[in-house]
Amino acid sequence: MTEQARAHRITLAASGRQFQARAGETLLSAALRQGVVLPYSCKNGTCASCRCRLEEGTVSYPHNPPTALEFEDLGAGFGLTCQAVAESDLVIDVREIEQVADIPVRLLPARVESMERFTPEIMRLRLKLPRAARLQFLAGQYIDILMPGGKRRAFSIASAPSEADFIELHIKHVDGGGFTGHVFSDMQEKEILRLEGPLGTFFVRKNSERPMIMMGGGTGFAPLKSMIEELIESGDERPLTLFWGVAHESDLYAQRLIEQWKRIHPSFRFVPVLNDPHEGWGGETGFVHEAVLRDRADLSAHDVYMSGPPAMVHAARNAFLKAGVAETHLFYDSFDFAPDVPPARD
Repeated sequence: MTEQARAHRITLAASGRQFQARAGETLLSAALRQGVVLPYSCKNGTCASCRCRLEEGTVSYPHNPPTALEFEDLGAGFGLTCQAVAESDLVIDVREIEQVADIPVRLLPARVESMERFTPEIMRLRLKLPRAARLQFLAGQYIDILMPGGKRRAFSIASAPSEADFIELHIKHVDGGGFTGHVFSDMQEKEILRLEGPLGTFFVRKNSERPMIMMGGGTGFAPLKSMIEELIESGDERPLTLFWGVAHESDLYAQRLIEQWKRIHPSFRFVPVLNDPHEGWGGETGFVHEAVLRDRADLSAHDVYMSGPPAMVHAARNAFLKAGVAETHLFYDSFDFAPDVPPARD
């Protein structure tokens, strides 16, 4: 049987748009290969950014189990496009992201321009791009650093899209991470890296006038920084509250910058949340998503953006949906602080 004969037709329920999925190819990989951009982030089944509802047909999960879904979700017909493989023609209900489709994904070299330790475990890298090859991206997207042996590491872009010559990354040291170990031990300025991007569908929806809540955990602050700087540059003055959850006050590595935002943006609030506060701390403590709900129990009028570890995103998503935010107004980026991963299965 030919490869074409074994392909299955995938139909998007809302628009009727169709694409073909090859044998063994995930729905997400098939869609992106044909210029159809669906929501995604981690690509390994842990974040649920790519959650869809299966309306017709059957799928399997030969690569990784859909760990971000509850058993009840699977029984109700939900799936993850980043792991699901079509076993028949399908009709799926999932949002299509048209704005990202117009931005090309590129392979580029980048030179390490500067390195700054925000904390003993977090490094700020500024990468200079080739003069003739700028990286067009939406605030909130990420890049992959390409490594020997086909491995790659994903990092959110912390700089605003207007900063054309450089991109900024916030790197957390990970035990057993080959790339982060190199960053914190023997990386030197002027070193050349190879990157691919932009990637992901996490970005500010500018066609909304709703007040915004942004919630970050650890270096999940990085894509939110890019978003906030772009909003300030564009003169967007919608009410915006940033919740940033970390272990210790010393982990709030951008407080001086945040103070500048408070002076510039008339409707900006900042709520730091410490999981392990020192004696005398008078601010919010505990889980960052619970601090959001203590601040405002009803989220039905808000756009919510969140970025951080999968456990944080998963808990917050469930809690925020119960607090009234619509699925179409809840956007998130989830990433593991994990050892280096092999190439994505396409």
